[in-house]
Amino acid sequence: MDLSSLFTSLGTSFIIFCVLVLVYTWLSSRPGNSVIYYPNRILRGLNPWDGSKAQTWSPFGWIIEAWQAKEDDIISIAGLDAAVYLRFIATALAILVSASALCLPLLIPLSATDDQYQIDMEKTKNDKNAATYTDFDKLAMGNVKRKSARLWGFVAAAYFVSVATYYILWKTYKHVLQLKGRKQYSMEVKPEQYVVLVRDIPPVPPEKTRKQQVDSFFRRLYPETFEQSLIVTDFSEANKVWIEIEGYKKKLDRAEVVFEESKTKSKPEGTRPMHRTGFLGLVGKKVDSIDFCNEKIKDLTPKLHTKQKIAFTEKQLGAAFIIFNSRVAAASASQVVHSQLTDTWTVMAAPEPRQVLWKNLSIPFYQRMIREKIVYTIVFLTVVFYMIPIAFLSAFTTLDNLRKLLPFLKGIVKIAALKSILEAYLPQIILILFLAFLPKLLLALSKLEGIPSESHAVRAASGKYFYFIVFNVFLGVTVTGTLFQSLKEIEKEPNKIIKLLGKSIPPVATFFISFVALKVFVGYGLELSRLVPFIIYHIKRRFLCKTEAERQEAWAPGPFSYATRVPNDMLIVTIALTYSVIAPMILPIAILYFAVGWIVLRNQALKVYVPTYDSSGSMWPHIHTRIMAALILTQITLIGYFSVKVFVYVPVLVPLPFISVAFVYLCRKRFYPSFCVTSLEVACNDVKEVPSVSSIVEAYTAPCMLLEDKFDDLERYEDATSTVSSRTGSLAK
Repeated sequence: MDLSSLFTSLGTSFIIFCVLVLVYTWLSSRPGNSVIYYPNRILRGLNPWDGSKAQTWSPFGWIIEAWQAKEDDIISIAGLDAAVYLRFIATALAILVSASALCLPLLIPLSATDDQYQIDMEKTKNDKNAATYTDFDKLAMGNVKRKSARLWGFVAAAYFVSVATYYILWKTYKHVLQLKGRKQYSMEVKPEQYVVLVRDIPPVPPEKTRKQQVDSFFRRLYPETFEQSLIVTDFSEANKVWIEIEGYKKKLDRAEVVFEESKTKSKPEGTRPMHRTGFLGLVGKKVDSIDFCNEKIKDLTPKLHTKQKIAFTEKQLGAAFIIFNSRVAAASASQVVHSQLTDTWTVMAAPEPRQVLWKNLSIPFYQRMIREKIVYTIVFLTVVFYMIPIAFLSAFTTLDNLRKLLPFLKGIVKIAALKSILEAYLPQIILILFLAFLPKLLLALSKLEGIPSESHAVRAASGKYFYFIVFNVFLGVTVTGTLFQSLKEIEKEPNKIIKLLGKSIPPVATFFISFVALKVFVGYGLELSRLVPFIIYHIKRRFLCKTEAERQEAWAPGPFSYATRVPNDMLIVTIALTYSVIAPMILPIAILYFAVGWIVLRNQALKVYVPTYDSSGSMWPHIHTRIMAALILTQITLIGYFSVKVFVYVPVLVPLPFISVAFVYLCRKRFYPSFCVTSLEVACNDVKEVPSVSSIVEAYTAPCMLLEDKFDDLERYEDATSTVSSRTGSLAK
């Protein structure tokens, strides 16, 4: 990519961002759009413009409001997970700012005042297939002569970037742990603090029921603190009926609204809505919608009760939630081994009720192991399979390659304006669209492993996606771009491949600068303006929504999508760290990415997104490990690149990856255990209000299994489970 195309990309992206900010400023000030731009505040019962009415009409008002918000505000409004995610953005920003403090003033002059690229171009000036370099490329390490003493400056920068990363990550780990501890020390109590999840329960003895088996096991181990068990059941059939009933209830509400709207002064009795019972309401018998839905609900309700009873009494599974009367007892139970055999009575801290993946709770121990291996194999094959189209995509990174592969485009690319636009945007847009289909696949695969909670599945999917995009996007674009560009030269002299790959690393930086610019300006511009949700909501509201529930469902914002956000941000961290020493001009645009992201996402956390669960910042150890993986990749890349530069003191850099591994080990030993379990020191803290057993039972009961009369006819289920308890007293501290 030449300089004109790069500046075209940066300039147009910035203009798009400015337009989107102005669109946001105008649309968010319109009262009719408050549900799109302030849903978090609305759901909390607040006026959308409380505290910011004077700033609403300013393009910079939202920036001031987001900047002034405290971290405690983020935690109280969006949850600890959102606060930890924003802390990750701030950490990445701090690392890159620290790196730029040395790399920009030191390394750019060292590169710009040397002439390795000029020497290379003079040697190959008669070769039509030889690489060409722009003035921008000469600002990178590739322009430094081989064996030059100037390379010591780059060695110093490599150590500086590494040490700065260690220091900032260490401080952030301590800060996140303090946030987590502060939340745990708060007097607010949650059901999961009194509960553990037990899986891999052995077969039921002939003389006992499942409940009796579980109760006797835990009552023998915890005679003073065991309260009761809640056996997990196979409620899939009951859930199908419940979903059907809920569907008819929505249809009934809609039909009643339509009926009320049909009443006019000229026709006060209105027109009762009708529909056909066949496919999509287009064929079949025509019936009164209100009467039909009422009859269906009436017919299905006894069926639901029957399915519930069958699930309670006949479909108990090999998993249960164990309720204790003390937080200390639950914390202790989650940390000890309960059986001599590791594949039975597996006990862990219970996930938050909103996170439970019910289908995975009863998957046996060895089946989970086999599933995990199968999923990792599928992910590995997916990574390899995706490498092929990514490799072809890299061939189109420059229009020179495109012209070589597709000669009939020579006439089109001669048009200067069209050439600049295509070269600036085509590769980046195709790459972003190509990656958009993967996250849902990886999340589904992660759930197939048998993971018991939503947040754990999100972390697992995020890890898979991170390694995928690093391998395919970062390595794929860097390596395969060079292979396509220098294919004929490699065919003639295969031994030159390492040398060619070494030469290619700095020039590819222009692609990534354009790629990051597109994500920061267009990506965050769309995030802030919420044009897509805005359009979808107004289409649904105009043509589809009749009831208040339908309207609320149309604008419901949902939570932050950590499974895709974190890996994409980590890709930028990986690119920026790797090129921070080799081509430091990437640092300003990467800094801008995280600076703009920090402001925009704080605004969205305060006003838009609503968490569906809170894992108490459990994402941070995952993020920390991935940042260190990016740093180790950077260090290994530098060792290889210094070797290409024939720098005899390359061994000076060899300790860096080992130091990084040691740092990861130290952090894992010092901080990680507190993210896995609740310490007894925290568990023994006083609480405001102790929950009743019935409230905990209700929290850990699937919606389709909740009885309408919760405390009536309890003896029906007492033998099988204690899903509904007659003990309604409060627990101890």
